[in-house]
Amino acid sequence: MIDFKTFAHLAHIDLGEPQPKPTSLEGDQLEAANTLWTSEDGKIEVGVWECSRGRFTARRDTNSEVCHLVSGRVTLHGPGGAAKNVGPGELLVLPLGWEGEWTIHEKTRKLYILHAV
Repeated sequence: MIDFKTFAHLAHIDLGEPQPKPTSLEGDQLEAANTLWTSEDGKIEVGVWECSRGRFTARRDTNSEVCHLVSGRVTLHGPGGAAKNVGPGELLVLPLGWEGEWTIHEKTRKLYILHAV
């Protein structure tokens, strides 16, 4: 029998000790994450991630990502100078092949869903 999983209070899930963000460009950023669920084939991962203020690069070369901001404020900078502000309660999709930067204006926590190709 296959059962379902539930996860409540995403704002309070323990993410462990924050570590330096490898792709940080400014702000000496720290990030932490907790994987909540992974599909049997390893192609889908659901988790919670948090990062401190600053700016970092991101690439979606091997997977797409759906993010729901739990707290914080960010600006996403995409190709050609496109920018979009995103805040708590908003959902964003980074399709396979997306490349850009995140500016974290205040500590931000998100629920993420990664889908590998």
